[in-house]
Amino acid sequence: MTKIDLKKEWKHLYRPSARKVSVVDVPPRQYLMVDGRGDPNTSQEYQEALAALYALAYTIKFMMKKGEMALDYTVMPLEGLWWAEDMDVFSLADKDSWLWTAMILVPEVVTQVTVDTAVTEVIRKKNPPAIGKVRLEQLAEGTAVQIMHIGPYADEAPTIANLHKFIAENGYIPRGKHHEIYLSDPRRTAPEKLKTVIRQPVAPA
Repeated sequence: MTKIDLKKEWKHLYRPSARKVSVVDVPPRQYLMVDGRGDPNTSQEYQEALAALYALAYTIKFMMKKGEMALDYTVMPLEGLWWAEDMDVFSLADKDSWLWTAMILVPEVVTQVTVDTAVTEVIRKKNPPAIGKVRLEQLAEGTAVQIMHIGPYADEAPTIANLHKFIAENGYIPRGKHHEIYLSDPRRTAPEKLKTVIRQPVAPA
């Protein structure tokens, strides 16, 4: 049986330094995605999105493992794109106005047919409210800068400021959406040990 771990294959994208910002080239890759709005700490919509994403991601994993391809792979960590309709007022102080895309990376061998079959199975077994909102979509970020944040999500501001300082000082401007990758399970990890990749696509100034 073929086994793959995309975190190891894309190690430079999932294990950046926590001490310095790095510039990376992020190739097009496909994700299971759900869009929504509101504070992730209090939004029922966000919790429903996560429930649907994880149910579908694990169903696809077991389908691929038992199917003709006999492919076993590690389900990837949750990721999020965050933005606001007016980015000039996008801040940690007004999370209710945040727009987001919650997403999980899946191998390129996963097709829309695979997803459709898995959705049917998830509906049969659990039928989470947001399952109809999940889509398979490719994301192409290209050149981006990133750094590892270690600590509570609420303490990300200095790390983000450091990232944007690097952008301004190295001839770039922000492009696209603020991207976070949640490497730790907050249910099992102490807040001060949480690891989050903070990424921002950029363009030449």
